[in-house]
Amino acid sequence: MKIFKMEVKILGETNSIFNQYIAEIRDEIVQKDSLRFRRNLERLGEVFAYEISKTLCYKINDVKTPLGIAKVPKLKSQPVLATILRAGLPLQQGLLNIFDQSENAFISAYRKYDENNEFHIEFEYLASPSLDEKVVIISDPMLASGASMEIGYRALLEKGTPNHVHLVAIIGSRKGLEYVTGKIKAENVTLWLGAIDEDMNEKSYIIPGLGDAGDLAFGPKIDSH
Repeated sequence: MKIFKMEVKILGETNSIFNQYIAEIRDEIVQKDSLRFRRNLERLGEVFAYEISKTLCYKINDVKTPLGIAKVPKLKSQPVLATILRAGLPLQQGLLNIFDQSENAFISAYRKYDENNEFHIEFEYLASPSLDEKVVIISDPMLASGASMEIGYRALLEKGTPNHVHLVAIIGSRKGLEYVTGKIKAENVTLWLGAIDEDMNEKSYIIPGLGDAGDLAFGPKIDSH
């Protein structure tokens, strides 16, 4: 039996302005400005989109200019952009700023805690177009345990068979990386990360990480689950 190994790309390993944005979303002082926090998530999404665009398929098109015809490669098709609510919305917006004609999918999932304060990821809802023979990008700012990303991936496969799936997270834990690459064994999946942190605390928040991305982007919530 052939064992597939997921391709993993870590953008922060190469020095670029990307790391400036990573530094700002981690910085507890800069985080106090929720508008800037959301915009930095967007900017990171834009960089991820640019890098992913290099892997997509193109065809030569004739473009009429005022002075003649230019032959220009253009995307054969736009990817479908999927995100896990609510924290993923600014990151997805950054991807959508670049892939501005894309269809979109939305996954509702949350941490459900038991009486021992342990949790599992509860899947609630999915809105998605058909994914047959399309490229799909699933984004979630943090890859902590990895369970949310796997559940989102499995849920989306119910909507069709994509040609390729790109999983995007800004910061991942070592455990989350190992979980996702161990659970999703497919040659048509690529995992994109900004940075990897080695530790998580008892609540499965990444250390040093950045905190709760959803709360920082949209304000604290009352947990009704």
